[in-house]
Amino acid sequence: MNIPNLLAHQSRKFPNHEAIATQYESISYLDWHITVNQLADSFRKLGVEKGDKVVLHMPNTKEFLYAYFAVQRLGALIVPINAKLVQQEITYILDHSEAKVFITHDLLFSQVKGLPKSDNLLCVKTGEAVDHWLSFDALVAEGSPDEITCELTEDDEASILYTSGTTGDPKGVIYTYRNIITVATMICIEMTMKPESKVLHMMPLSHSAPLHLFLIAGTYVGATHVLVPTFTPDLLLETVSNQKTTHFFGAPVAYLATGKHPNISEYDLSSMEYWVYGGAPLAQQDVNFIKEKFSTDRLMCVYGLTEAGPSGTLLRFEDHDTKAGSIGKRAALNCEIRLVNEDGIDVKQGEVGEIILRGEGNMKGYYKDPEKTNQALKGDWLYTGDMAKQDDEGFYWMVDRKKDMIISGGVNIFPKEIENLLITHPRIADVAVVGVPNPDWGETVKAFVEVNGEIDDLEKECRSFLEDKLAEYKIPKLYEELEALPRNVTGKLLKNQLRVKEGTL
Repeated sequence: MNIPNLLAHQSRKFPNHEAIATQYESISYLDWHITVNQLADSFRKLGVEKGDKVVLHMPNTKEFLYAYFAVQRLGALIVPINAKLVQQEITYILDHSEAKVFITHDLLFSQVKGLPKSDNLLCVKTGEAVDHWLSFDALVAEGSPDEITCELTEDDEASILYTSGTTGDPKGVIYTYRNIITVATMICIEMTMKPESKVLHMMPLSHSAPLHLFLIAGTYVGATHVLVPTFTPDLLLETVSNQKTTHFFGAPVAYLATGKHPNISEYDLSSMEYWVYGGAPLAQQDVNFIKEKFSTDRLMCVYGLTEAGPSGTLLRFEDHDTKAGSIGKRAALNCEIRLVNEDGIDVKQGEVGEIILRGEGNMKGYYKDPEKTNQALKGDWLYTGDMAKQDDEGFYWMVDRKKDMIISGGVNIFPKEIENLLITHPRIADVAVVGVPNPDWGETVKAFVEVNGEIDDLEKECRSFLEDKLAEYKIPKLYEELEALPRNVTGKLLKNQLRVKEGTL
């Protein structure tokens, strides 16, 4: 079993079934398969072979799907990267992955056209050839449509996805075909995918959840992939209404922003069977808002992380009315979950422990980094670094990231608890809480705040706001106002940049 053979299988089983739908065209499974063969043939003639790394820098377009499957058909490893990365970030990944080919799209070419020519890197772009850049379209046109059989097994390496680098340089997560197909199978069953399903792709396919959970799962069953290169509330509402899509995965902000659309009630969203969100839980008031605005009771939360495939837990439809904010009460199909202490021993119900996951969706390891691999993978278990606790009904609640935990005077303090309160202040737009070195206490709690409007005395205002909501030892002792908190291209907070600031008492 491998991913290219999934497509070959569907091209025989459903040759005329719509596989890819864009704003401008409809592509059948057979045509998709033939185009992949043509592109793979051209890459093979250019010397791409098993084990080579091919970096894919594209938005959600048909060319992304062609390249993803064509590269793997040759036994090479596909390395999808975020379309918003700048040249310096891309150069790091090209060097670290030892890439042989770099593929980009005309829509993004201005970001990368300055990449220097190299004898060791083949550069490809859609549209016309330019300087040392080959034409993707020409490679397709010149390739043979004859099928290239992929003999790879489930244990062969399929791809590398780079983490977003919130704690340093991005790490390359290596997946086997078994890893990816395991989590895709989970989605097929947990979310009832079938050939009649229409999966809406608006979140970047360079991320593990849209790519593995929804693109590969949809291909596994022969569903239709509806591609939209970017997200806006208008595009989401129009596409669901016009295409009658059935499955969508998005970040919480996508739902909250769309729910505020002034004309949302005018769109027919009734085709949607699964409104899936992940990356962060939704608070009860946000769940209520989304359910009302989208006229749905089909919200589902998925918790997982890139290193797990992703897989982890699910918060089902029926639990959102009473357990919003939780990540669910059981692991997803093909996955197991435990909460453990520093010694790897299960904690008691109600106690905070680290989430560890076991399943065949777990990564093979980090590329060229055995030390970090051994820190994350211990036996069959992946240590996630996420801290959580289980309530008396068995539901899991995220507390914070282990690396973000502050130890002050020997007491554990979780910044997320403080941040969740401060962000409700009407004049605070964004907040990050970190621990800074303190010679007496080990660490001191410091809040970096992005204000909305003006606050005359930031420390006094924040302390007054928190004093009846938090124990005194949790209330930050230090405060600093910033114009904007540092975030990466995916919106993740870069706390490592804040920790290097001076802030001792």
